[in-house]
Amino acid sequence: MIVVTGATGNIGRALVPLLTEAGEEVVAVSRQQRPHGLPAGVRHARADVGSAASMRPVLDGADAFFVLLGGELNGHGESPKALLDAAEAAGVQRVVLLSSQINSTRPQAVSHARLREFEAAVRAAGPDFTVLRPGGFASNAFAWAESVRTKRTVLAPFGEVALPVIDPADIAEVAAAALREDGHAGRTYELTGPEPISPRRQAAVISGALGEEVAFVELSREDAHAHMARFMPEEAIGGTLDILGVPLPAEQEISPDLESVLHRPARPFGEWIARNLPAFR
Repeated sequence: MIVVTGATGNIGRALVPLLTEAGEEVVAVSRQQRPHGLPAGVRHARADVGSAASMRPVLDGADAFFVLLGGELNGHGESPKALLDAAEAAGVQRVVLLSSQINSTRPQAVSHARLREFEAAVRAAGPDFTVLRPGGFASNAFAWAESVRTKRTVLAPFGEVALPVIDPADIAEVAAAALREDGHAGRTYELTGPEPISPRRQAAVISGALGEEVAFVELSREDAHAHMARFMPEEAIGGTLDILGVPLPAEQEISPDLESVLHRPARPFGEWIARNLPAFR
């Protein structure tokens, strides 16, 4: 049995079907009632990955555990050791943690201190572990969906700065491999897309997929900061803008890890857009 937290998010929605199609028994965990769209046969558990007490009955009998922190859990909560102790007591043999590339490239970043605590905890715990450190997500382009639908416009800062954004479906496939297969214990995988792509180029890809002109409007750093403040904690905004505007060389490199695990290249941004085009129509 495999327990998947964050089952309703960009990665979980892809990971749960992958596991079930492979014949695995899956428990999909979320803090809400059973979400629509879960595959037949998947058990849903309403629990909070930030509360070891709520996770203990969910983990009972599990062989593997996918850990994804969402929202406020990236900033605060009980000791990660409590969750990992609960997993070990339940008999979990494998833990796969979704972390972030920032913990490699900017190891002192205040915004990711919580994830670093979880990385340390899984490394110290009894079960085998794999840590996934993806870069920026292609799905961040959903932030442009409304302006593309209503104004055929993409608004973003740092229009010419290219980063190798990754399709969340690719992260899910690597997670599925690490949860099911031998050979990933103790590994940390840096996950990127197949090529750096700038916001302006992403807008052009959206335009091509729609078959209509989509304008690109470059925001100032100040305007981008004000926009992000609507949905991001202040301590995360500056670091995010630094990565988007002044990335380190390592943040623009293409990692070989995804291809080494999946034996194929990462999906390009255009493939993510093609699958999610209705959101932009």
